[in-house]
Amino acid sequence: MIRVAIVDDHKMFRDGLQAMLSDENDINVIWTSPDTKTTLERLETDLPDVILMDLTLGTESGITLTKTVMDLHPSIKILAISMHYEDTYIVKVLENGASGYLLKESGGEEVVNAIRTVNQGNTYYSKHVSEVLIKHITKGTKPKQGIQIPLTKREIEILTLIANEYSNPEIAKELFISIRTVDTHRRNLLEKLDVKNTAGLVKHAVKFGLIDIK
Repeated sequence: MIRVAIVDDHKMFRDGLQAMLSDENDINVIWTSPDTKTTLERLETDLPDVILMDLTLGTESGITLTKTVMDLHPSIKILAISMHYEDTYIVKVLENGASGYLLKESGGEEVVNAIRTVNQGNTYYSKHVSEVLIKHITKGTKPKQGIQIPLTKREIEILTLIANEYSNPEIAKELFISIRTVDTHRRNLLEKLDVKNTAGLVKHAVKFGLIDIK
């Protein structure tokens, strides 16, 4: 059973999302919260597996709360769910530790799929969000000052396809290389970006300044 918490400042949205998820046999909404204070209080006694996190909590920031939660409870998976299309919102919340990003216009089936995906340790992005990340990655590498992590042109191509949810066989077919070569490049990316799994690649690309924000 996936234990889910919903953090959103609109009661109607919280209630609607909870009602929708109640139809799923493998998902249980254990609590909801309208703000930072309530969220942190609930986390002291009842930890969820996944938090659906709105990014605008009245006068508070869900992006900031995401970082706070991840610092306190790094095992929790946070799925940002927001009305914001802007690149800065998307990149910043992923930089702060979110495992995925959904737009509030997403349908119920996509929300459920996203919850299951991030709970398994993977990332999930709405189509628009994936396009934003791909756009930034393909602009090339511009490491932050003091951090030098060079990627080859081929590694950038593969990272782009990974972020776009291509499997290793699909990457091999797209780039006309062998699956073994893809495996080698993937391992090199994990080592260069100092991450343990595919889920960390895009998030750490942001952290190290490999995604260029204009």
